[in-house]
Amino acid sequence: MTGNPELIAESPYIWRARRGDHRHRLICFPHAGAGAGAYADWASLVPPEVELAAVQLPGRQNRIAEAPVTEVGPLVKVLTQALRPVMDGPFSFFGHSGGAVLAFELARALHAKGGPQPSGLFLSAQSAPGTAGRVMQLHDLSDDDLAAEVVRLGGIEPEIARDEDVMDALLPTLRADFDLWEHHRIATGPRLNTPITVMSGVSDPRAPLDTLEGWRDQTDGDFTLRLYEGGHFYFLHDPAELIQDISQVLLESDRAGSVS
Repeated sequence: MTGNPELIAESPYIWRARRGDHRHRLICFPHAGAGAGAYADWASLVPPEVELAAVQLPGRQNRIAEAPVTEVGPLVKVLTQALRPVMDGPFSFFGHSGGAVLAFELARALHAKGGPQPSGLFLSAQSAPGTAGRVMQLHDLSDDDLAAEVVRLGGIEPEIARDEDVMDALLPTLRADFDLWEHHRIATGPRLNTPITVMSGVSDPRAPLDTLEGWRDQTDGDFTLRLYEGGHFYFLHDPAELIQDISQVLLESDRAGSVS
C-alpha cells in the first residue's frame, strides 16, 4: 500500500489508518475530552512500517450522542474484546494523560488474562501510581474556570474556547473525563513484562518531573524516561519529534524480535 492512509472509523471503538504492509501497529489512547481524531495527523508521520490505530470512546466526535464513560473497570473489560482486531500482530500502546492510565490498565488486564501483550507502553504526561494529590483537580471547577484551565494548559485554542456552541458540546465530556481519571486510582498489582517509556514535557504542571520515575516499579521490562520542551500538551502542535522517538523504539524492537 502506498501513500499516507487516513485515520477512519472502522468500528465504534477503533479508528485505523490501514497499511497492508505494516510490521507494527501503534494503538493510541486520547486525553480527556478528545477523540480518536486527535491522532489524525500522526498517520502521515509514522514510518511506512507502522500502522496507526486510535481508540474512540463514547461522547465525542462520531459518538457524541452517547454518554461518556463513568467507570474504568467496565471500559477496560469492553476494550479487551473490542480492540482484538488491532491486536492480531505486533502492537504497542501510546496514551496521553488519562489515555496513558487507560493504556496501562488495558495492558494489565491483558496480562492478567493471558491475552495478547503490547510490545511497548508509551505513557505520556501522566504521573505514576501512588502520586495522587500533587496536581490541581479540574472536574469540579465551574464551566468558565474549567475552560480557562484547559486553555492555559494548551489543550484548547483560545478562539475555540470563545465559541459558546462548541464549548457547550465539549464541556460535558471534558468534565466527565476529568471526573473519571481524577478519581481513579491504579491498584497495586503484578508487575508487567512490557517495556515502559514515559514521555513528558519538562514544565508540565499535570505531571511533575519527580512523579514520573515511579512508573519504573510497574514493569520488569526496560524503563525509559524521555523529556521534551513544553508543558502538558508538549507535542500537540508539532508531534514529529515524539513520533520519531516512538517509531525508533518500535522498529528496533521488531528487528530485535526477528533476530531472536
